[in-house]
Amino acid sequence: MEITKYPKHLAIIMDGNGRWAKKQGLLRAFGHEKGVQTVRQVVEYCVEHQIPYLTLYAFSTENWNRPALEVKALMELLVKFLKKEMDNLLKNNVKLNTIGNLDRFPPKARETLLATIDKLKNNTGVTLTLALSYGAREELLTAVKQIATEVKNGTLTSNEITEQTIQQHLYTNNLPDVDLLIRTSGEYRISNFLLWQIAYAELYFAEVLWPDFTKKHLEEALLNYQNRERRFGKTSEQLT
Repeated sequence: MEITKYPKHLAIIMDGNGRWAKKQGLLRAFGHEKGVQTVRQVVEYCVEHQIPYLTLYAFSTENWNRPALEVKALMELLVKFLKKEMDNLLKNNVKLNTIGNLDRFPPKARETLLATIDKLKNNTGVTLTLALSYGAREELLTAVKQIATEVKNGTLTSNEITEQTIQQHLYTNNLPDVDLLIRTSGEYRISNFLLWQIAYAELYFAEVLWPDFTKKHLEEALLNYQNRERRFGKTSEQLT
């Protein structure tokens, strides 16, 4: 079956790198390196098929609790990825974005990330968003604090607070809501990812580990998405 309906905003929880490495008898870091190849394939697919927004859950706030060596390897891998993919992203007209709290990031990783975002800022194709040191609860807490401060300062009243007000204070204020969320590795949970933004997203759980996730697996998810009826609270009769 041909895919004729693509999501506007595709989000992916890239899970299973560590387990993939363990199955191969390798250190977890090798799984993350292999996972980068999958990232490249997915980005290229979105470019080819004009999926305008792709958000990847790369590093959560909870991931800081992992062994120090693994965290260090992940930070180094991010720098390596950004430097290696820079020319390719530029060629493919990809705009880079990030969401999350970068305060805990090592200076080199943060500086490389922000410099890459700046170099790609004028691109008009796919917006690739990397969720780094990201947690949806922290995002919502930050938004609530900002709104409370505005109410306290008198620039906003409680009666003026709407869903749009909250949306404007989220890290994703420049992104549309998620249409399709994919999680790999056979886990069936959201893991504190884009809790507000996936309110009406279609969810797809793939059994395959992220380093083994191929174009074929992505197309299976997209075909599944295409065949779903998105009602947004309405009835099927209302849609027709």
